[in-house]
Amino acid sequence: MRQKLPDFPWDALAPYGAIARTHPEGAIDLSVGTPVDPTPEFIQSAFRDASNSPGYPVTIGTPELRDAITAWAKKTLGATGDFGVLPLIGSKEFVAWLPTLIEAHSVLYPDVAYPTYLVGALLAEAEATAVNLDASQWPAADMAWVNTPSNPTGRVHSEAEFRSAIAWSRKNKSVLVSDECYLEFGDSVQPTSILQYTDGDNSNILGVYSLSKRSSMAGYRGAYLVGDPVLIAKILEVRKHAGMMVPLPVQKAMVAALSEQKHVAEQRARYNARRATLAPALIAAGFTIDNSEAGLYIWATRNENCWDSVSWLADLGIIATPGVFYGELGSRHIRIAMTATDVQIHDAAGRIHAKVGA
Repeated sequence: MRQKLPDFPWDALAPYGAIARTHPEGAIDLSVGTPVDPTPEFIQSAFRDASNSPGYPVTIGTPELRDAITAWAKKTLGATGDFGVLPLIGSKEFVAWLPTLIEAHSVLYPDVAYPTYLVGALLAEAEATAVNLDASQWPAADMAWVNTPSNPTGRVHSEAEFRSAIAWSRKNKSVLVSDECYLEFGDSVQPTSILQYTDGDNSNILGVYSLSKRSSMAGYRGAYLVGDPVLIAKILEVRKHAGMMVPLPVQKAMVAALSEQKHVAEQRARYNARRATLAPALIAAGFTIDNSEAGLYIWATRNENCWDSVSWLADLGIIATPGVFYGELGSRHIRIAMTATDVQIHDAAGRIHAKVGA
């Protein structure tokens, strides 16, 4: 590998986690966005019922799963025209390996972004360029990432921003990939999909989706791809050779999850209620909350070095993520995940209020 990967960012947070764990009432981890709410029982049941699975699964997914993804994409994304679907072994592996799979030599990614976009470009030995949201100013490249709702900021792309990015893709004949893993978690803003704005022409356009947060299935590693059928067919061929297969019990669980929406609404309400509990405490402590209108994070700043904010919270037994993990433009923000129990979120808010009032 000729391009050195960045240091794994979470290692730098470990000392602050150690400080937080010395708190008399224990640590509350609001850093890594690992779901804590139970996987719905009907999904667990589908997984158990398929556990006798002695044969190899197919990379393309079962007909039942492909039909479930297709129906979901039409109803939830507003996808039209000809599009393909493909199950993934979680979305992170796809983000990390897509530039390699399509042999991209140049990759654009948001200037405040999920770190794996950059890692994927480095793994492919591609030129990686951070860009802002104005696609009309983007340079030519083989592919570009957009992310809505954003991790870490919770910002939602507008129709105009999507259409500008699509115009960039059409002009440059470049692959445009929208990471929409938190699409169904709107709060003050309702997110929409890039596939709603292609006007039925999905060439070179892909959307990436995950059940990790939507259905509390992070341990299942179930995700999927929707978009350009020609491009998906090319990606499929490489994945077949590489043995990138979603286990059959996971595929069965994915079908169950995609076929039921009540649990998604309930999970969205949990995350939004937790945001509503914690945000006032942060504001009382002098933080400004930016964006955070969707997804499952709070993006906050006290206009100080992000590590100072992380340290202040660690002294209260609360672990937050420094914004610099998502690029230098995040160096004065922190990301706080709503992936903790209701009791823990309530306790975290209480600790902050008590500190401010002391």
